[in-house]
Amino acid sequence: MQPAEALPRFEALLARDSTDVEANWRAATALNDVAAQLTTDATRTRRDSLLSNAQQRARRAVRLDPANTRALFVLGLVLGNTALTRGIKERVKLAVEIRDLALRSLAADSLNDGAHHLLGRWNYEVMKLSGFSRLVARAFLGGGVMREASWEEARRELSRAVALDSTRIYHRLDLAHVQLATHQQADAAIQLRAIARTPIRFAADSGYQREARALLERIR
Repeated sequence: MQPAEALPRFEALLARDSTDVEANWRAATALNDVAAQLTTDATRTRRDSLLSNAQQRARRAVRLDPANTRALFVLGLVLGNTALTRGIKERVKLAVEIRDLALRSLAADSLNDGAHHLLGRWNYEVMKLSGFSRLVARAFLGGGVMREASWEEARRELSRAVALDSTRIYHRLDLAHVQLATHQQADAAIQLRAIARTPIRFAADSGYQREARALLERIR
């Protein structure tokens, strides 16, 4: 709930031992969570800097322990948030790596709810692209793997994430986004109402709940 306060503690651990895998991926998580709270144009530079540092920590954790399912997931999470503000060429490059990280994480632990979410969100983001953008990505930008994406896979993976941990608000929120995009308003409303009843566990959850309320009002 307090990523900014947790971050210097993780950095102190890393100052003593930069090879501490858990301290690296937890520091990356804290950096990512602080960056997620910076949503204005005025804070863009600060956000990019935090995500760049998060990526360095997460990549170090993966290099040190390539089969660590948490490290793989956190790197994918950071890259996903980084991709949101990038141009199509870099987004495609990051998307290919994100999918690979999600699959590697699931190979190490098929019950990792975060990795299922990551893969579901990957399908969602690819399917949100225009048909022309997907065509260009597949043909010219090395994004051939994007042909594997589908709305059904997005729905299936995010539903699996919710089933594994129904108290993670962002699992339900992204599932609702997919359901709205595929004209399943009634199913989306079920997820959005559940979010209102779910206790806050993470720093970003209050923002997710506000977004869920706005989406539910839009459905009504």
